[in-house]
Amino acid sequence: MHFKLILACVEEKATQAVLEAARKAGATGSTVIGQARGEGMERTKTFFGLSLEAQRDVILLLVEEHLSRHILETIAEVAGFQSQPDCGISCGIAFQIDVEDAVGIDHQVRRLCGLIEEEI
Repeated sequence: MHFKLILACVEEKATQAVLEAARKAGATGSTVIGQARGEGMERTKTFFGLSLEAQRDVILLLVEEHLSRHILETIAEVAGFQSQPDCGISCGIAFQIDVEDAVGIDHQVRRLCGLIEEEI
């Protein structure tokens, strides 16, 4: 079984909705790293040295490769990446990378085997 790692940087207020949607789309678990910062094409505005940007969370999802694109598209839809004008990093970004190997996920593999066989 092959896996992809989906990394999604979303506004803090969208994190819970993204997690729930990803699980419904087939994700079996997640890790959330809170209070991340990022910049898009424009530098972040400050006011007396205080940043005016919204807090972001980084969501990591290790998912089976056959489910990865559907989960990625679901995240983009729920987080509104494409619906907001001039979106970019201001509202979030998500991407996937190949995972060469992973350990500690035997329980997820057993659960996914039946699900993937139905999909294929």
